[in-house]
Amino acid sequence: MADEEQATEKKKPSLVVTIAAVAVLTLLAAGGGWFVGNMLAPPPAEKPAAEVAKAEGGKEGKEGEGAEIPHISTQENGIVLLDPITSNLAYPSDNRVRLEVALMFKGAPDVKLAEEIHQDIMAYMRTVSLQQVQGPRGFQYLREDLQERVDLRSEGRVTNVMFRTFVIE
Repeated sequence: MADEEQATEKKKPSLVVTIAAVAVLTLLAAGGGWFVGNMLAPPPAEKPAAEVAKAEGGKEGKEGEGAEIPHISTQENGIVLLDPITSNLAYPSDNRVRLEVALMFKGAPDVKLAEEIHQDIMAYMRTVSLQQVQGPRGFQYLREDLQERVDLRSEGRVTNVMFRTFVIE
């Protein structure tokens, strides 16, 4: 009887040994995760000195903020960024849509025509229901409808309608 009690006491691992084993396994798992993470996604390359100087020069007077990214939509490129369009949907009327659109012109951009297109897109968005724009196919139909309306309004002077943002709330 006494031998059986001693045998069961010896089989129980101590709490210190269990904690040590868990700590060692945790360190091994963390090291392996770090190794595999670096192997799959190596650290980013350092920026050239010219880019670092340019980034530091753009931060003058704005501490804590990053340098502002220049817009690619400029009139020199033939691209006009329209003001954000915010409107209610036709059904359900409590849903709102906000979209930002840029227009690519053939040749020199026409700001007056861009403003007319902006108003036309806003009027069209008030006639759209939520069911019409749900899912990827609905979004594609919306893009095609807006491209068709822009083509009719601009008489072919606008080659592309580019969506920058599209949010339904």
